Amino acid sequence: MGDTASTALQWLALAEHELLLFAGFFFLLGAIDEFGMDLAWLWLRFSGRAETPVLARGEIHHRQLSGRAAVLIPAWQEASVIADTLSHALAVWPQADLRLYVGVYRNDPATLEAAARGARGDRRVRIVVHDRLGPSTKADCLNRIYAALRHDELREGRMARMVVLHDAEDMVDPAALALLDRAIGTADFVQLPVLPMPQEGSRWIGSHYCEEFAEAHGKAMVVRGELGASLPAAGVGCAFGRGMLARIARDAGRDTPFDEDSLTEDYELGVKVAALGGRSRFLRVRGDDGQLVATRAYFPNQLGHAVRQKARWMHGIALQGWDRLGWTGGPGEWWMRMRDRRGPLSALVLFSGYTLFLLALVLAGLKAAGLPSSWEPSGLLLALVALNLASFAWRAFMRFTFTRMEYGAREGMRAVLRIPVANVIAIMAGYRALFAYAKTLRGASPLWEKTEHDAHPARAVRLELSQ
Repeated sequence: MGDTASTALQWLALAEHELLLFAGFFFLLGAIDEFGMDLAWLWLRFSGRAETPVLARGEIHHRQLSGRAAVLIPAWQEASVIADTLSHALAVWPQADLRLYVGVYRNDPATLEAAARGARGDRRVRIVVHDRLGPSTKADCLNRIYAALRHDELREGRMARMVVLHDAEDMVDPAALALLDRAIGTADFVQLPVLPMPQEGSRWIGSHYCEEFAEAHGKAMVVRGELGASLPAAGVGCAFGRGMLARIARDAGRDTPFDEDSLTEDYELGVKVAALGGRSRFLRVRGDDGQLVATRAYFPNQLGHAVRQKARWMHGIALQGWDRLGWTGGPGEWWMRMRDRRGPLSALVLFSGYTLFLLALVLAGLKAAGLPSSWEPSGLLLALVALNLASFAWRAFMRFTFTRMEYGAREGMRAVLRIPVANVIAIMAGYRALFAYAKTLRGASPLWEKTEHDAHPARAVRLELSQ
């Protein structure tokens, strides 16, 4: 019995040693990658190239558009939020050249009724009923809306100047439409920041998106733009020149620009713009009220929904993206695509790290009980651990800093405390994404695994105004 216990202890110690080497090396590799991004952003910041301009909201809010702006909103089972999205957009975007195209399905009458209620008879809204039974894919719904736009253009003899993408749960910024209209004059694709809204009822799950987008859209997208790398479209708060969308469709040999085989058709659109030589721009502007001009929304507030959403992103960007987009471009582009596609590996490394932590606790307990330690870390391993601890402290500081910029110091502290929660969600999403990808390799079709939306930030805004 003693030999068996000794052998088991040796195997546990060996597992601890190997996990420490594996996790320590890849954590450090990821830390170097992030530190490189941090250094690039800091250089841009101190050189004045990452400054966020400030505009007077009153000067641009009611500015007339330079041409037709078509906003495409795909909707499947969004009866609880689509009316709020439409009524808010129509109220804060008074421009006559605005057209809101809402795509619904013929087997989803509740969303159709809610969209009609939100439109309130405004002639700037066009509700497009898909002839397929839902759900298909988001790209398929967008293609049906795009076909309706083309039909209107032919009927009216006038093409749209830009096409804007939004989701059914978005709260648009009053200044966003005029800003996009102005920027699209010198660019083929423009992306505004996305700001998830903190959720009092979901401080750990729903609110953890705040720090992720604050850092991604406050730092990573800024650096990408300055490097000249492709800018991935977020699928909301982004505008494409009408001619560029037509060109993407022609390049793919189709009448429509959205690829129905892709789970992240929005991300791919941004990459394709750069591949075709188009100019992309990440537009980060603040109003004179200090608020970022951005698209705001509540993100999934339940664990299963958050995992499902992130698994779809990981599947589409990291796994499908490798197959569908390859590794074109120069060193800057390769670096950005590597960052985009590291999700599954990051999930594996995180899983290894947490397994190592639990194993270390077990072995520490056994050592405290009097059992001898079967190995001692070398100086190299201790240095590896020290570097990883230092990099974690730096990452926590950066996460706090970018979250505080948009949400305040209290939310910044919560962002640091939520790091383990975000890591667990990433591990679960990586597992789900890998299995979903394996199914598609065996011939399964991608599914639109949308998340449920019940709350809308525009309701909170209306409540504040009424008080």
